Amino acid sequence: MSKDKSQRPARNPGTRLDLDLIYNIRINRSAVERRAATLGTRRTVKKEWQAAWLLKAITCIDLTTLAGDDTPGNVARLCAKARQPVRKDILAALGIDRPITVGAVCVYHNLIKPARAALEGSSIPVAAVSTGFPAGQIPLSLKLREIKASVRAGASEIDIVISRAHVLTGNWRALYNEVKAFREACGEAHMKTILATGELATLTNVARASQVCMMAGADFIKTSTGKESVNATLPVGIVMARAVRDYYERTGFRVGFKPAGGIRKAKEALQWLILIKEELGDEWLTPALFRFGASGLLADIERQLEHHVTGRYSAAYRHPIA
Repeated sequence: MSKDKSQRPARNPGTRLDLDLIYNIRINRSAVERRAATLGTRRTVKKEWQAAWLLKAITCIDLTTLAGDDTPGNVARLCAKARQPVRKDILAALGIDRPITVGAVCVYHNLIKPARAALEGSSIPVAAVSTGFPAGQIPLSLKLREIKASVRAGASEIDIVISRAHVLTGNWRALYNEVKAFREACGEAHMKTILATGELATLTNVARASQVCMMAGADFIKTSTGKESVNATLPVGIVMARAVRDYYERTGFRVGFKPAGGIRKAKEALQWLILIKEELGDEWLTPALFRFGASGLLADIERQLEHHVTGRYSAAYRHPIA
């Protein structure tokens, strides 16, 4: 299970589907976009504080490989990087004398066992994408079987994809029933619910889908698969974070948030951390409630940390992802 299991908040049990609440949700796109535009200008983080925030970002990364040419060998290399995401000489120069690891390693179902073998002895959980990732265009019965198979194989976190058609046609009860069935199939494994926001047409749809998925028992809501043409954006992040906050205020249960897709630079990671701090508070700045879905982000963070301790930018090849 997750290294943060002991620190996790109580799991979200879900609630009944409240359609009146869902239909009353309206999002002012221009206001959200104005708010997003201020994230990189109203607050800056420099010097040792920036280094500390970047180290925090590393602990919240779901280090991911979801390529067609994935093999047990490259997953093993990814897991080695997950165990030691920053070079020891950089950590020593920063005065860090305790282990730093990523939040999880995320792979396809058939690579769960190689990932678990490579992570043996660590507390890093394995997350698996499921339910016909990335498009979700397979029958519900197969989606449920895939979830259960991944849990049996040892995945302690399951990243599921919703049926976008339920959102686009306004069939909120079908979405609720689908996600509730996914949650039941996950059992003790934590469920991260991917909305694929770039395919939901409007921010109002994003907000409504977020609420429905949390009502159905999602442990996390996640922006994207990383395979859509538009993935994690700050306006979408604001809408989803506010949905999480609203759900907490109504129910008392904290749901996690995971932006994924297209986050490749340390500067972008800082913007997302600032968004979470300002919209949800410090309680969410933990791997138990916040994750990045990323593959290339770690290399740039490590490069920025080396610049902090040496004053020089090194070549990118000095910081391979794995």
